Amino acid sequence: MARESGDHKYIFITGGVLSSLGKGIASASIGMLLQQRGYRVTIQKFDPYLNVDPGTMSPFQHGEVFVTDDGAETDLDLGHYERFLDRSLAGINNLTAGQIYHSIITRERRGDYLGGTVQIVPHVTNEIKNRIYNLSEDPEVQIIITEIGGTTGDIESLPFLEALRQFILEVGSDNVLNVHLTYIPFIKAAGELKTKPTQHSVKTLREIGLQPDMLLCRTERPLSDETRRKIGLFCSVDEASVIEARDVKHIYEVPILFHEQETDKMILRKLGLPSGGARLSAWRKMIQDMTNPEGTVSIGICGKYIELKDAYKSIFEAFSHAGIANNVEVQVSWIDSEILERESDPEPYLHDIHGLLIPGGFGERGIEGKIEAVKYARENKIPFFGICLGLQCAVIETARNLCGLEGANSQEFDKDSKHPVIHLMESQRSIKKKGGSMRLGAWPCILGKGTKTAGIYSKKTIEERHRHRYEVNNEYREKLEKAGMNISGLSPDGKLVEIIERDDHPWFIAVQFHPEFKSRPLQVHPLFESFIQAALVMKRTEKETAGARDN
Repeated sequence: MARESGDHKYIFITGGVLSSLGKGIASASIGMLLQQRGYRVTIQKFDPYLNVDPGTMSPFQHGEVFVTDDGAETDLDLGHYERFLDRSLAGINNLTAGQIYHSIITRERRGDYLGGTVQIVPHVTNEIKNRIYNLSEDPEVQIIITEIGGTTGDIESLPFLEALRQFILEVGSDNVLNVHLTYIPFIKAAGELKTKPTQHSVKTLREIGLQPDMLLCRTERPLSDETRRKIGLFCSVDEASVIEARDVKHIYEVPILFHEQETDKMILRKLGLPSGGARLSAWRKMIQDMTNPEGTVSIGICGKYIELKDAYKSIFEAFSHAGIANNVEVQVSWIDSEILERESDPEPYLHDIHGLLIPGGFGERGIEGKIEAVKYARENKIPFFGICLGLQCAVIETARNLCGLEGANSQEFDKDSKHPVIHLMESQRSIKKKGGSMRLGAWPCILGKGTKTAGIYSKKTIEERHRHRYEVNNEYREKLEKAGMNISGLSPDGKLVEIIERDDHPWFIAVQFHPEFKSRPLQVHPLFESFIQAALVMKRTEKETAGARDN
């Protein structure tokens, strides 16, 4: 039965040929362009895997888990959406097949279906469509963009694509735009771009009952007019709607690349909406600053997932934002914590960096290497930034080397530690299930008066996103503070340590939360901006010292 679309318009983005083409960046770029033309936009991601969420998945399987203010553990593409749209999203913006089936089976066990047979159509497809309709209940939203994860032809994606087909019938094709992201490979031996994979991808999509209105063609080389005409002819898409999605140096250039081909104007025309003017001056300036930095600064990231950069996607982007704010290029050195764990001296791996960051993570693998890295940064006055597990490593390092607490550790790594300076939160001790059971989402923090952190934030109370289950053990707070560890941020009730810093160090700050999740290209997170400033100071000091020696 048809439903009224109200004043809402819908854009669906699918992908073909192969994975990792950048549907998330494409979706975020389109959303940003429409937003800059005055429309109120939101984006959601549909993931076809059967996990309820990525919270229990290995970074090697999924990459980063992005946490929203409401505590949802979501796909990393939501991070792209937030950064491009400069707005916070929620759990409703990410749907997995696991959530759908969990909801349906729960209702079936309860008897809600009155003995009826539960099927993919209509029960699963209705559940998918309802998640789109739920977003349209927000009166502040005019355009809803839905990205379908996976690749066209995958069996996992079929229920989602069938739901899209039904949805278009319900709201009317005039209110929907289908965008298909595909790949145009260059065959070096033949010396030409090949369109056949795109043709087959669109053919598969049409067999399901979906016809693309626009094609975004990922390519390493420019598309000729002849190639565009060929793609348009064989895919039943007008030539102007065959968009060249050429590789760019920085992901923030993609909206401008699309805009220069009038992608946003064509989308609005196809949806029957006035185009208006695009306010892109601030975005263009940001790209100009990013591509023309005055210098560089070297930052080391010490972790155990260094071969998979997506595990630290938001951190990498936050460094990019901080580089723009400081007019430098942040050059990241990936330091394998397991190598530091095996080596007796971290000097060869850390001596040429201007700042060290230890990110969040789980498990004991590589922990001793991270603790050694903290010690090196503290003793050598290298700006140090600890995030989540990075704070816990800093606390352990202080306990062992400055408090004299031999064997101090976290209960996560040593349940029988004589000095568990990091222990399991009281609220976590009775929890048996791992999924969605940590301290998650945005929590308030009170900053200590006169602390370096309070000066950086320029406010007394902040709210940041968490994802962890272990905390600083309050029984050791007094000993740690006597050893120079300044507790500069606490939960409102004073029971949870949120931030630590050192007064005897130029820049030594560690936080229990994840500030990287709230950094945006046009609104850098203050901690990252300040950290890069400190790294630049160290670089200048090194130069001056070297110059004095030469003279």
